[in-house]
Amino acid sequence: MQAEQRTALVTGGSGGLGEAIARALHDVGHTVLVVHSPGNASIGAWLEAQTDEGYNFIAYGADVADHASCQELAGLIQADGYHIDILVNNAGITRDATFRKLSYADWDAVLRVNLDSVFNVTRLFIDGMLERGWGRIVNISSINGSKGQFGQTNYSAAKAGMHGFTKALALEVARKGVTVNTVSPGYLDTKMVTSMAEDVVKQVVAGIPIGRLGQPGEIAALVAFIASESAGFMTGSNVSMNGGQHMY
Repeated sequence: MQAEQRTALVTGGSGGLGEAIARALHDVGHTVLVVHSPGNASIGAWLEAQTDEGYNFIAYGADVADHASCQELAGLIQADGYHIDILVNNAGITRDATFRKLSYADWDAVLRVNLDSVFNVTRLFIDGMLERGWGRIVNISSINGSKGQFGQTNYSAAKAGMHGFTKALALEVARKGVTVNTVSPGYLDTKMVTSMAEDVVKQVVAGIPIGRLGQPGEIAALVAFIASESAGFMTGSNVSMNGGQHMY
């Protein structure tokens, strides 16, 4: 059954997982806006390639770690005549190092992009959702926000913080028809993972009971369900999809 058409915004929407999420939401009939980093020189070619495959996205450049940039983003979206019904906070970066070698700059960058962005973007669209009495917010966390990961104190802290945000906001907006949930993927077949050293990737896969990396489309299908009418009774949840690597 075709979903009621809504407008969705996906941050980090031109990356591996973000692209899959944008496509999944488009497939069920939503208008999909994607946010990419300012100055992304490849966005034009990416949009053209998506159009060639039947996906018509609207793209906006914004620094989601910067509150003022997000305010400008919201203004552009409003000026273009869109209101956001579905928000997927997917933008994220890694700057890995053991804690004793971790610089403040790398701590700050990861916390700002991965966690501050969730406040920056959500804050600008939550009021509209509440006024209309319907909304879906999906925060993309990580397996490492639950189990931790060597060399990722910054990333693990940010991803754990996302779910704390989810639970608190879910309580505040539940009676207004807005749900807030977290999705925590395991290791996926994306550039972020496959660009690691081959022996490291093999070690990762060896620790996954299903015996393979996850596919971005599998996570995207889950996100599309959480954003649907059928998931209206689901809020404050952290849904893990990690091939059995971390069960809790």
